[in-house]
Amino acid sequence: MGNTSSTNKISAQDRAILDLKNQRDKLHQYQKRITVLTDRETAIAKECLARNDRRRALLALRRKKYQESLLAKTDAQLEQLEQLTNRVEFALVQKDVLFGLQQGTNVLQAIQKEMGGLEGVEKLMGETEEARAYQEEVSQMLAGRMSNQDEDEVEDELEALQREVQGSVSLPDAPTTAIPEETEKEKEQKAKARAKARAKERAAVPMAA
Repeated sequence: MGNTSSTNKISAQDRAILDLKNQRDKLHQYQKRITVLTDRETAIAKECLARNDRRRALLALRRKKYQESLLAKTDAQLEQLEQLTNRVEFALVQKDVLFGLQQGTNVLQAIQKEMGGLEGVEKLMGETEEARAYQEEVSQMLAGRMSNQDEDEVEDELEALQREVQGSVSLPDAPTTAIPEETEKEKEQKAKARAKARAKERAAVPMAA
């Protein structure tokens, strides 16, 4: 009897580890494939900035950041759970592992929707009623799902792309004086101002019925 119980426990642990590894392998495949989408989203952001459409440029970069963070966070979670199943008595962490597997499955399904092709990405540039509705849907979906740090990183990337786009246009020679780096206090004030502006912008957008 004891041997049978032990065998079942080992079998369940091995199966959980295999499921975790399979999910991580699938995530890594998605990471490679989703690069096609994120590269296009970056290009769209540049195109929008070139025509002074900051709102759509920001939306493209926010969607890109969300996709990347989904993959990274889920990969880290699955790696941690995989380590737990190897190092700790499986019965103690079985509930956490099963929950993690379910969460991983949910994220994989969400990523599959994101990876439906470039059609959705191209709608970020569209002017039709359908495209505008899609842009609003994406904007509302992202609202509240990204941390302030993620949002700040997106705006930093937007500013960097803006400088790149402006640099590709013929401009007068820039001054040679080095621009002083921001102090920690200035960075903190900038982050607070951004968070306040985002909150105000979201409050002004009517929620979908």
